[in-house]
Amino acid sequence: MTDTAAVSLPPSAIPDLSGKEFWTMTARQRDESFAALRQWDELTFQRPPEMSLTPAQHGYWAAVRHADVRYVSRHPELFCSGEGVTLDEAPAELNELAAAFLPTDAPKHTRLRRLVTHAFTARRVRTIQEQIERQAKAIVETAVAADSVEVVRDVSMRLPLWTISEMIGVPEDRREEMYDAANVLVGTADAEFVADTENAMLALLGGIGRLHDLAHDMVDRRRVEPRDDLMTALVQAEVEGETLTADEIASFLCLLAVAGNDTTRNTITHSIKAFSDFPDQWALLRSDVDSHLGTAVEEMVRWATPVHLFRRTAVTDTEIRGQRIRAGDRVVMFYASANRDESVFDDPWRFDITRTPNDHLGFGGGGPHFCLGAHIARAQVRAVFRELARNVAGFEAGKPDFIVGNLIHNVRSLQCTFTRA
Repeated sequence: MTDTAAVSLPPSAIPDLSGKEFWTMTARQRDESFAALRQWDELTFQRPPEMSLTPAQHGYWAAVRHADVRYVSRHPELFCSGEGVTLDEAPAELNELAAAFLPTDAPKHTRLRRLVTHAFTARRVRTIQEQIERQAKAIVETAVAADSVEVVRDVSMRLPLWTISEMIGVPEDRREEMYDAANVLVGTADAEFVADTENAMLALLGGIGRLHDLAHDMVDRRRVEPRDDLMTALVQAEVEGETLTADEIASFLCLLAVAGNDTTRNTITHSIKAFSDFPDQWALLRSDVDSHLGTAVEEMVRWATPVHLFRRTAVTDTEIRGQRIRAGDRVVMFYASANRDESVFDDPWRFDITRTPNDHLGFGGGGPHFCLGAHIARAQVRAVFRELARNVAGFEAGKPDFIVGNLIHNVRSLQCTFTRA
């Protein structure tokens, strides 16, 4: 390990990415530190993070450039996921319970991902997309009729929660339970979701337990009474004689409840705020939705960057841009920084729905862990903003209230007034 590794820069000049204070800043303020780091040739070594479920013991190398994040993502033979993917130094058993194949490597990752992918048939995906479009229409029509809304509650959280519930087949009387448990999984540092943040680990285990109870109950029911839903498909999925266990399905539900909910929800929320701040871009989108919506969705994902970071661990001695990385060292990929990299994106703090090319890393930097649900997330964002473009002439959004955390770029609430078309 190189926790005490020196860098050629004076320590006083290295921005601190590990303190809780850093994560209470706005994205624009944080990017001042990232921008400084992007200008240096070498990677910097950061102290152990303050925001961790258990006392953090290890520092990490910060990958803040677009090229570095992509390189780490696309070389799983050098940088593994099996030692954990977040800044939390959680036990491996906990990661296995809560994140399915995310904190795994080949061959286990290959097996689990292949089985889950096998359940997403072309027909099922088409059905999901049709359902998304119908639900987006109803959500937007209800919100616009109210004129003034709280965006998270009234718009952005409703579609992903509904999509996940419908896709999996979660009973209506247990959907709120799933949503609340998912909030705990990503909000352990927030008093709204975890009343006693000193006992965040217990709260996290409780949230995981509730999701596992839900999943096991559904698995048992689908084995007796199969339905036309994803849970049945997961129960029945088989590739070369292999199937998913009930625990593996439960872990996937935990992953889906967070990755399929918080990421899309926050992309929609951040984008409504962006269109409020850049009204010319909203006017441009409305002028020709069919022409601009595709590139607009990519810019929304880049702008929001709903996942702040993921971690990898070096499995062998290697280098990144000449910086020696030893086996066992942790490397953290800061997607928020990569998506504002001036060497890749012209004027990165300009929200531009015509940005082409737009090589953002909002769904990861490629490689075997590229977001499995990227196409569904795009479909949700596309459906919401197509309906908004039909019904809303403009937005007047307030200041977002953020949930402090170093994993998800999470907005608790955003007040907004719609001008009807």
